[in-house]
Amino acid sequence: MTTPRIVSHEEWLKAGQAHLAKEKEFTRQREELAQARRELPWEKVEKTYVFETPDGRATLAELFAGKGQLIVQHFMFGPDWNEGCPSCSFWADNFNGVDVHLAHRDTAFVLVSRAPIAKLEAYRKRMGWTMRWVSSLDNDFNFDFGVSFKPDEQQAKYNLDTVKPYGQENPGLTAFRKGDDGTVYRTYSTYARGLDVLNGTYHLLDMTSKGRDEDPKHPMSWVCRHDRY
Repeated sequence: MTTPRIVSHEEWLKAGQAHLAKEKEFTRQREELAQARRELPWEKVEKTYVFETPDGRATLAELFAGKGQLIVQHFMFGPDWNEGCPSCSFWADNFNGVDVHLAHRDTAFVLVSRAPIAKLEAYRKRMGWTMRWVSSLDNDFNFDFGVSFKPDEQQAKYNLDTVKPYGQENPGLTAFRKGDDGTVYRTYSTYARGLDVLNGTYHLLDMTSKGRDEDPKHPMSWVCRHDRY
């Protein structure tokens, strides 16, 4: 543990004000980045993807559930896995209940994984999550959106074709928009460390003196599914 500096209230306040100025600058830059993200070009989704849901089959367009926007969280859960990824589960704990608020800003939310719908439903109930979760087992959605890779893809690239994938299943998030004529467009995708912003637990830890307190070589080795701690 690093020995902390113990100071008077006046010194503590002065240091805090100096740091506050940096945080305000970061907030301004974050808002500029968010604006630039909203101004990115759109990509038309050419395929008609059909997913398995607890209520039957549904197309990507139908996952919008009447909203103009759709956020898809690419959750790592392979077809032959018995449990969802512990890290993705850590992230998903932050999403429970947000779909209600998103819906009031014309945005639907859904998790998508390649595992069969029965496995997804069983795991969702075990975790106590209420958000929608659908299976892409019978379509190319995960492969086309750069989160799943076949074993023989030796030259596969992840994270917008910039790095090698972690394995056959990888995390990510994609935002979609539906045009007035019903056409679906991809407006944004993010992967890997781009997902950090979605984890409220990490941001709370970042505000403490110990921070995330992780092993630098294996930063997420401490993470368990919330019913396994």
